[in-house]
Amino acid sequence: MRFRFFLSPRLIPFLCFFLTSCSSAPTPTPFIPPTNPPPLIEPTFIINPAKQTPEIQPSPLPTIPPTPSSTATECVNDLSFLADLTIPDDTFITYGSIIDKQWLVLNSGTCNWDSRYRLKHIGGAILGAPEEIALYPAKAGTQATIRILFTAPFEEGVYESAWQAFDPGGQPFGDPIYIRVLVSP
Repeated sequence: MRFRFFLSPRLIPFLCFFLTSCSSAPTPTPFIPPTNPPPLIEPTFIINPAKQTPEIQPSPLPTIPPTPSSTATECVNDLSFLADLTIPDDTFITYGSIIDKQWLVLNSGTCNWDSRYRLKHIGGAILGAPEEIALYPAKAGTQATIRILFTAPFEEGVYESAWQAFDPGGQPFGDPIYIRVLVSP
């Protein structure tokens, strides 16, 4: 004879609870806090009052007189005009036009031009340009392009503007550069 086991639907939740409560519960991993690193060992100074520290008197440094061969020679500033790159002299320009004038020059001196070198208006009409601009940086012996944007006036006539390079000490040097235009309607 066979034995048949029949479970009532009402007993299933009870049986599930009973079976889960009988199983062994997982053992929790014990919490172990991290350990602090060992403290640094502080250096200990031992003071021996019986010993005295000698005092050291500074001695003056010897001075070496400059020799003619060790003195630095000063550089020489110079600028040579080479060519008008844009707007040749006596070019006709209409009223109010922007004039993009460019000159090719040579740093014919022995000083390198840096941001301290300036180009200043020295005569004639200013033609809407600033009175002073930075001179294009150039090493000694190299060519540079100087560029100034002018604005033609609204009156007919012949207009000239002259400009000169100046060193960091404010001294002019080299060839002056010019623009000469004929303004008409």
